[in-house]
Amino acid sequence: IQPIFTTTAFTLIFGIFAKVSADGIPRPLFYLAGIITWNYFSECLTKTSNVFRENIDFFGKIYFPRIIVPVSIAISVFARFIIQFILFIICMVAYYLTGYEITFTWAVCLFPLLISLTALQGLGLGMIISGLTVKYRDLLFLMSFGIQLLMYSTTVIYPLSAAPEDLKWIVQLSPMTAVIETFRFAFLGRGTFSWMALGYSGAISTLLVVCGFIVFKKAECKFIDLI
Repeated sequence: IQPIFTTTAFTLIFGIFAKVSADGIPRPLFYLAGIITWNYFSECLTKTSNVFRENIDFFGKIYFPRIIVPVSIAISVFARFIIQFILFIICMVAYYLTGYEITFTWAVCLFPLLISLTALQGLGLGMIISGLTVKYRDLLFLMSFGIQLLMYSTTVIYPLSAAPEDLKWIVQLSPMTAVIETFRFAFLGRGTFSWMALGYSGAISTLLVVCGFIVFKKAECKFIDLI
């Protein structure tokens, strides 16, 4: 339900009133493609960031490889993404039945890669924040604002082609930009596809996971005393 409400709001605010470009794609499909991908990332990030606080009693009583918990979060959130993805497919079928030509591209084969990159970015950044919040508790209060700010600097509500040329490099700094643009290119036939951008996204995803693992392992040794 949440993606439907968000898509409706974005269509009214950014589509009808602000008239932001949708790259020639029907606006509900355009926004829904970005929203479901972004939701997977943000939920992985948000839930992983709270992993120490929400499991302090469990972690304090039983010893086990605690890294399993963030990984299990990414897997459980994936189930919700699948439901939202099915909703996206239903919307595509509805538009196809009304006469809109749906154009799949060969990039559909990259779907597992796109999902993996999204999960790795959310998981990696979430582990970094969860480790930092062991000592800096107020960081969680800033996270929701940071996620919103990051969303508006990514191509969720506008295509990369609509970004001003002098600011386009800022939008491309977000590793989620390449994921969302490729997702739209794969399923809707529109979007900016670039192997270099995907490579950049992959490199940042790997870096985030490695740094997140290091920060998480260091934090788990002392979180009981600090939280």
